[in-house]
Amino acid sequence: MAASATTHGGSGGQNYGRLFVILWIGISVVATPLTTIVLGRNIPPGNGSTEATSQVLDNQVLLAVSTPIAVFVLLFLGFALTVFRARGPELVDGPPVRGDSRIQILWLVVTTTTVLFLAAFGTFELFDAAGAGAGQGPSPAFLPDKHASALDVQVIAQQWEFTYRYPGSGGVETPHLVLPAHTLIRLHVTSLDVVHSFWAYELGVKADANPGTDNVVYVTTNGPRSFHIRCAELCGLWHGYMFDTGRVVPAAQFASWTTAQQATFKPVQQYLPPYATTYLPDPQRRAG
Repeated sequence: MAASATTHGGSGGQNYGRLFVILWIGISVVATPLTTIVLGRNIPPGNGSTEATSQVLDNQVLLAVSTPIAVFVLLFLGFALTVFRARGPELVDGPPVRGDSRIQILWLVVTTTTVLFLAAFGTFELFDAAGAGAGQGPSPAFLPDKHASALDVQVIAQQWEFTYRYPGSGGVETPHLVLPAHTLIRLHVTSLDVVHSFWAYELGVKADANPGTDNVVYVTTNGPRSFHIRCAELCGLWHGYMFDTGRVVPAAQFASWTTAQQATFKPVQQYLPPYATTYLPDPQRRAG
């Protein structure tokens, strides 16, 4: 047993180390493109918008970086359970390991390079004009191209539903969100009572809905599709039922839809408050 331990600590250990590195590199070279291309293209949230596509790319990059790390951990575990496993009735400690400067330097170089790369990539994506589908408050710092011509749509959260106002269509308010395809949308997210969170899953949009706050988020829709809407902030007893299904439709269909909504809601339009980016109802009505 002592001889076996010595073998593992001497030239045998070097051979196993070389074999480990070869296997790690070989498996990583095969597994990384497979997971990134095959699995990565199906990573949520999908391609419902420019922002969602950008998020998929970010997840693919993270998957490409993490795959060799996962292979290293799993392969090392396999070696620890098989090659470097004590056998026989007597358990004898192997020779003490004093460290290897080459491995330490390599470890520092690899980990430092990985962290710096992810930091640089994340910073670049943060400053990308397309945005990340998150709310930027009432004064967005990162504005996409042609933001001045974006279609304004307001998202109003309340216990326990979302409603939507279209200021460009006379401030009509509807219970379902419909957006035109291939259009830059400026969402104004606010709340009438407590803190909610507007999450349009397939569009890659998530923005807090706070009372008295105009939380602006930009999203550029892709082709026609349906998408799920959820409240992602615990907001009371019926939080779990605060969901809806939105639609992205062709521009011509969207124009017809808004005209029909104006006609449908005209009888109650006079009871709606004038369009504003925020609403502050009477205090005793909040959180009720």
